[in-house]
Amino acid sequence: MVDAVRAWFRDEGRDLPWRGRSTPWGVLVSEVMLQQTPVVRVEPVWHAWMERWPTPADLAAATQADAVRAWGRLGYPRRAKRLWECAVAIVDRHGGEVPADQEALRALPGVGDYTAAAVVSFAFHGRALVLDTNVRRVIGRAWRGEPLPAAHQTVGERAHAASLMPEDDAGAAEWAVASMELGALVCTARVARCDACPLASSCAWFRAGCPGLDDAPRRTQPWHGTDRQVRGRIMALLRAASAPLNVTGHAALADVEPGQLDRCLDGLLADGLVTRDEATGRCAL
Repeated sequence: MVDAVRAWFRDEGRDLPWRGRSTPWGVLVSEVMLQQTPVVRVEPVWHAWMERWPTPADLAAATQADAVRAWGRLGYPRRAKRLWECAVAIVDRHGGEVPADQEALRALPGVGDYTAAAVVSFAFHGRALVLDTNVRRVIGRAWRGEPLPAAHQTVGERAHAASLMPEDDAGAAEWAVASMELGALVCTARVARCDACPLASSCAWFRAGCPGLDDAPRRTQPWHGTDRQVRGRIMALLRAASAPLNVTGHAALADVEPGQLDRCLDGLLADGLVTRDEATGRCAL
């Protein structure tokens, strides 16, 4: 089954710019950008980012505000802050080169277990357990007959996923990207394209009649009027500003309830995404 997925990927995998022909830095940038953000939104920003800052040293020489401003509307701007901090750390600790060691990667700001494993696998073609939602869904359905993965990974799930990895580095790296691609394009969360799946004849979930998908709880993310939306509006206002401005008194945010506006601004200040001159109350990135 693993080999079938790998063979499918060689014919059907997308030609994404950070696959195969990018630097380890380009892979790391793509992994941070792709967190909770679809490829179609990430690709143009990734191209612009890599043209402007093709190495960690280039980004480290810029300012945090430059990084947050260039992040644009990708969302979750703390990722831009962390990526800038990561570039600084790579320059300081590793001479400007993205490390190939998983532990060294995990020690970088904003790099967790998944991102470290993904960089080892996708950038350095090493043997690492890359287990995102897409991979978990493919394994859960094909091997265990589960419609959707649980909210949190278990020790048993990770052990099972690790047992499926080919022993050689190149094979493990190909399996990682291939299983992720199958989950992204075919074995999707809501509309499984089983007719196009290389595992259809052996998939435990398909053989059982694809049970449980319609009954699975749908995860929705409200947006309008939420703190996250208000934070985004504040950030957009400051990105477009040529000078510090008074956020709490700005006409563009007059429809936001004052308590919510203060709460969101305080959160951005605490996250280090926004600075405020206490003498004037004006804010900037």
